[in-house]
Amino acid sequence: LGLGLGLGLGLGLALAIVEGGATMQNGQSPASARSMAMASVSPARSRASRSSLSMHCAEEEFMTNALSVVVLGASGDLAKKKTYPALYDLFVNDLLPRHVTICGYARSHKTIEEFRARIGEKLAGGTDAEKAEFLSRCEYFSGGYDSQEKFTELAGRLTEWEAAQGATATANRLFYFAIPPNVFLDSAAMIKAAAVSPTGWTRLIVEKPFGHDLSSAAALADDMNAIFSEDKIYRIDHYLGKEIVQNLLMLRFGNSFLEPLMNRDHVATVQITFKEDFGTQGRGGYFDSYGIIRDILQNHLMQVLSLVAMEAPVQVAGAASSNAIRDAKVALLRCIAPVALDDVVLGQYVADGAGHAGYLDDATVPAGSVTPTYALACLRIRNPRWDGVPFIVKAGKALDERKAEIRIQFKDAPAGSFMFNDQAIARNELVMRIQPDEAIYLKCNVKAPGLKSAPLTSEMDLSYKDRYAEVYSPDAYTRLLLETLRGNQSTFVRRDELLHSWQIWSPLLEQIEGLRIEPIPYVYGTRGPAEGDAMVKAKGFVRDATYAWRKREALGKL
Repeated sequence: LGLGLGLGLGLGLALAIVEGGATMQNGQSPASARSMAMASVSPARSRASRSSLSMHCAEEEFMTNALSVVVLGASGDLAKKKTYPALYDLFVNDLLPRHVTICGYARSHKTIEEFRARIGEKLAGGTDAEKAEFLSRCEYFSGGYDSQEKFTELAGRLTEWEAAQGATATANRLFYFAIPPNVFLDSAAMIKAAAVSPTGWTRLIVEKPFGHDLSSAAALADDMNAIFSEDKIYRIDHYLGKEIVQNLLMLRFGNSFLEPLMNRDHVATVQITFKEDFGTQGRGGYFDSYGIIRDILQNHLMQVLSLVAMEAPVQVAGAASSNAIRDAKVALLRCIAPVALDDVVLGQYVADGAGHAGYLDDATVPAGSVTPTYALACLRIRNPRWDGVPFIVKAGKALDERKAEIRIQFKDAPAGSFMFNDQAIARNELVMRIQPDEAIYLKCNVKAPGLKSAPLTSEMDLSYKDRYAEVYSPDAYTRLLLETLRGNQSTFVRRDELLHSWQIWSPLLEQIEGLRIEPIPYVYGTRGPAEGDAMVKAKGFVRDATYAWRKREALGKL
């Protein structure tokens, strides 16, 4: 079986720019403005060394126009650890214009030197000169999230910085909400009142959580849409920026051998797993208000499930893809029944006796908390393709390894045992490893080498580190920031998609919390409650205990 996987890295989409001989507001032609933007690229990074993507991006409007990126909550951990490193990655790979202004906004009072020193700690890669150049483009502004006076001052500064960028007279503005949800609406209202771009686009990237349940999510979505239309709002779920997740559509619909197998006639079970090998690490107070279902299952794993199971969208690339992909995801979510309590296993980790504390030992966790740190749920998709196939989503903290994967197990080979003289024939599995060490492999049966005729489970393996070691493959936040600048919303969560996901999970959460259901204890560093493995087995998954992948050390255990 030839695996012509044709992996779409999602990095080389060229956009045609129609110039039409137009003249910019400052009298420059688009071509001359583009030349100026290209000339501002650091000499250390020659045009010949750029990737094909950076050369395509150099032709796009966000590279030639003035650009301001405003990071709200710039003094927080998210901005320091994720947002600014992603912006720096874009910058050193020529995927941000050299003239960009990046302004941090927060309530904390900091000097520009203090602020640059703080964000500089997490900037990796590039040269010292590139790091210094990037930090020179970073500004800081202190103010409240509900202060129209401060946002008016900010808008004045942005206008000054944009005028000094030497780009076109069109100025685009991106606001990144690295802030708690309780100040989303205040910030959005102040931006709308005082800081939208008068000449270009204004876009908002909004971080999860998007509500606490269906009613709060609907209220937040309605209130945000009353300020900004849906086409301006980019709800970010970083799992949609991960390499394997972005490859799902190419893998499914770009390979003729696979799509005909993706249905109830051939698939026995589908598992989507997220495992962390550490606990709350002193942040249990924050986690306790959400729990593992809200934190992982309702958003990250539902995004992955929808891409695995949805019908083919009209387009997966091009101008129509932003809504076509999300339309297909919503159609799939509408077919999923609300999760039943009988199809759920909840757990909470306890100390292992070897120095790892239990969840309730975290001083920030309320005494007697019944918040689960592990959850396994079986979902049912009520459509002709998947009816009867259990989709099992599982997530947990303080487990035996760090891993996120998709595991599609196919049904038994018809009459396999009889044909091979009662020898056990293992089920085929298509495994897509999301993290760490991205990989796609197909578990299949071959004859044992040599003179034996016994069946042996082996794999057709694509490990990204081996096959694409030299390919630039950025972090999920880097990818999603670039997609926002390009105006591609296909990898962001739309309002109706968000609410349909909450409809699946809110009834279960109300039941768990209303009844104060106690989670099953499991020891730190184990697979989780034994009841979880028992439910997976009861739902039809067959675990091959004899199989050991040759890259076990790097890629973990089943």
